[in-house]
Amino acid sequence: MTPFGSKLWLFDGPAVTGAAGFKFPTRMAVIELPGDAGLWVWSPVALTQDIHHAVDALGPVRHLVAPNTLHHSFLAEWAAAYPGARVYAAPSLTEEVAGTAIHSTISDEPEAAWAGAVDHVIVRGNKITTEVVFFHRESATVLVTDLVQQIPQGWYRGWRAVVARLDMMTAAVPSVPRKFRMATTDKDAARDGIRRVLEWPFERLVMAHGAPIPSGGKKALRQAFDWLMR
Repeated sequence: MTPFGSKLWLFDGPAVTGAAGFKFPTRMAVIELPGDAGLWVWSPVALTQDIHHAVDALGPVRHLVAPNTLHHSFLAEWAAAYPGARVYAAPSLTEEVAGTAIHSTISDEPEAAWAGAVDHVIVRGNKITTEVVFFHRESATVLVTDLVQQIPQGWYRGWRAVVARLDMMTAAVPSVPRKFRMATTDKDAARDGIRRVLEWPFERLVMAHGAPIPSGGKKALRQAFDWLMR
């Protein structure tokens, strides 16, 4: 557990294996909402005993968030461990795929449960996934899942290292992987979403697959999407 700004903590989980045997580092964010609204958990990682105890020490888990259709692997085990929590899912993530009940599909409207503390923008136009990007006001932090990545160089070996380099998954700076760029078929929709994200007054940037950026996050995100916004 790593504090990352006011009322926000980061947890690194074990790697997960995706298509073609590619392993991905995982990261979860936990936000303490104001008042008695409880904890807001973004992109849950594997619920180990250590993580379970650390989260419980922070407060009651009341909100579980799957930010896109690719980050749901551990949603069901968290929902089972915290039956009083409400599950929120990105558009197109179904209960059948998630393996658990979904209480609310995130829309363009503010979520009453966290409005005023956490803002969100749905970034549309990508064929791989529709991602919801979040902004935690108190810590001035933006949370992105797969649209921007910076997996450490040396994470992959052999042919996977070559593919990851060509895909820009392991670029020297946070980048939108080439596969996501190619899958952005509605650039106007994607551009509108990123424009609204860049309007937020944020300084910090958290990526599910990359080192957190404690300062200069907006500059890094703007550079990552230069190919789309110019």
